[in-house]
Amino acid sequence: MSLRFHEIAEADHRILNPFTDDKLALLGEVARLRPGTRLLDLCCGKGEMLCRWAAEHGIEGVGIDISRVFLAAAHERAAELGVAGRVRFEHGDAGAHRAEPGSYDVVSCLGATWIGGGVEGTVELMLPALREDGVLLVGEPYWISEPPSGAYEAFGFAPEAFTSLAGTFDRFEAAGTEVLEMVLADPGSWDRYVASQWWTLSDWLRANPGDPEAGEIRAFLERCRRSHVEYGRRHLGWGVFVLRRR
Repeated sequence: MSLRFHEIAEADHRILNPFTDDKLALLGEVARLRPGTRLLDLCCGKGEMLCRWAAEHGIEGVGIDISRVFLAAAHERAAELGVAGRVRFEHGDAGAHRAEPGSYDVVSCLGATWIGGGVEGTVELMLPALREDGVLLVGEPYWISEPPSGAYEAFGFAPEAFTSLAGTFDRFEAAGTEVLEMVLADPGSWDRYVASQWWTLSDWLRANPGDPEAGEIRAFLERCRRSHVEYGRRHLGWGVFVLRRR
């Protein structure tokens, strides 16, 4: 999925992953946020998590993302919630970002472990910025049940890209961390994330029939629908895992 397709499909989203408002709020609770907690959010998208937690929990922090479209929305959201003085957003490659060592209480990367080539590499990128007793928040897909071979092609995943929930725990352990907590998406929250993109993409195609990319985006829409109903709802899970150093 190209960045532009991502920006079009999620134009009407605030949360750019399969979490509902309630699940995002629950994650803030289980992460034990307190006023003054410092959060670094890698691949922050539209900054909804950082902005909302600044408003609800009194945290502060920095979000990094490569999409200027999403960062513009993040700045607007910070102003809307009155937290622009406590959060900052930077344009850049999150995988190349180097923060001052040990300067954050929480470092997060939700659904973007590709920045480090997978879980272990991404955790390695995240740990230097984390204070000794801080926590990581890592959002990662996992297979609920063994998918048929067609699922890999439908989603564009290599077979080794993701594993079972237990296998995901093994990967976190291999990265030198332990799982303290988790908040998992469910079929309904997946629907709200994925299915709501279909309408957005369909509206875009109606409004831009002559766009040079219209054919590719139409094919992308059709793949998204088919992959979700044929494979995603049955086989693909997603969750955010709260980790700390072992």
